[in-house]
Amino acid sequence: MSARLALGLRAPWPEALRELWVFGLKQAWACIFAGALLALIALSSLWPPTQLARYDFLFLAALSLQAVLLVTRLERPAEARVILVFHLVATLLELFKTAPQIGSWAYPGVEQARFAVAGVPLFAGFMYSAVGSYLARVWRVFDFRFTHFPPLWQLAALAALAYLNFFTHHFVLDLRWPLVAAIAWRLWSCDVHFRVRQVHRRMPLLLGLALVATFIWFAENLATAARVWVYPEQSAAWQLVSPHKILAWFLLMFLSFVLVAALHRDETRRGPARPTEKSS
Repeated sequence: MSARLALGLRAPWPEALRELWVFGLKQAWACIFAGALLALIALSSLWPPTQLARYDFLFLAALSLQAVLLVTRLERPAEARVILVFHLVATLLELFKTAPQIGSWAYPGVEQARFAVAGVPLFAGFMYSAVGSYLARVWRVFDFRFTHFPPLWQLAALAALAYLNFFTHHFVLDLRWPLVAAIAWRLWSCDVHFRVRQVHRRMPLLLGLALVATFIWFAENLATAARVWVYPEQSAAWQLVSPHKILAWFLLMFLSFVLVAALHRDETRRGPARPTEKSS
């Protein structure tokens, strides 16, 4: 698909390319925390720190990066509070998933880290914070507006059920597919309106969330290749993370989206400021 079709542009090609370029720059700006974290993971794999355990280095670096974002006002205190909530609920999930009786994944060499609890490095929570940071920043950078946004309480209920399923599916029926279907049903007619330059453009919110979940899966493959964490099938040698994990990331990322939406509840009730063009 051409850049013009991908962005739904009717402007001449040079203008379409300019808008695509600005779109990429804004996405990169929204990913500043996640991108920096991924770079630190790669660097610590190529050149392991000598004075600190790797996970301690990553934890302190992520903490410093978060502080810089707040001091420079690139991230707002209200956004940081929402991201902290996601950080905490994700850390609780980590403690459960890495417990010996569950063993969904593990952190190699975590016993050398001082900043760790029950086999989970405190750095782990920042990997989820990166998702929350991206959603909070992309919302602001692209001036999100919505049409046909479902009642927030309904999305919150689905997010809570999705989070609960991460625990209960080890003991009872796995409901991730019915939950994805329920989320898709509630978001089917909802469009997100985003402003690249002057004009708001729109795309289905469900498509946007699915794309983000897919990119998180790509980042997960890079992180597991750098052995920040490993799945049981990767313990002997690295292999591609199952695409099935995209579903899990979609559900977890949906939880983060609902938390950010609660912070921006006014924007979920107002449409775009001017006529928009479809992006898909």
